[in-house]
Amino acid sequence: MGGLSGAARKLNIRLAMQLEGIDHVAMSVRDIEQSTNWYIEVLGFERLREGMWNGVPTFIGKGNTAIALFPVKSHAEPTGPSHEGIQMLHLAFRADRENFLVAQRELEKRGIKFEFQDHEIAHSIYFSDPDGHQLEITTYELLQPS
Repeated sequence: MGGLSGAARKLNIRLAMQLEGIDHVAMSVRDIEQSTNWYIEVLGFERLREGMWNGVPTFIGKGNTAIALFPVKSHAEPTGPSHEGIQMLHLAFRADRENFLVAQRELEKRGIKFEFQDHEIAHSIYFSDPDGHQLEITTYELLQPS
């Protein structure tokens, strides 16, 4: 019984898989090098796994967060049933309060427009990368009223 402990088998308990987190998010972009440079310059990402797979995908990231950039296929054929209306809405990054404020100043300095939203338990800013993917930076460290 692959993987279940003896005690779990005796009690007929089905254990849920234990994932460590998201490894990466795969996104298609018009210009891999331009997008790579944007994420490095704007979000402080680094190139990861350089020299692998002839650069496709190109991995970038910071810490445990990674993005795999793939080139847009100009004449991509649908590969399965239609998923019209189903899409990734945005990609959110978490920051502490100080870095949330630093991010806003950095985006302003670069002329990148963003929208602030108060979600009661968190504050977020929303902005887009060069390909129009919506990105979010959020903090759960809210200012406490004095």
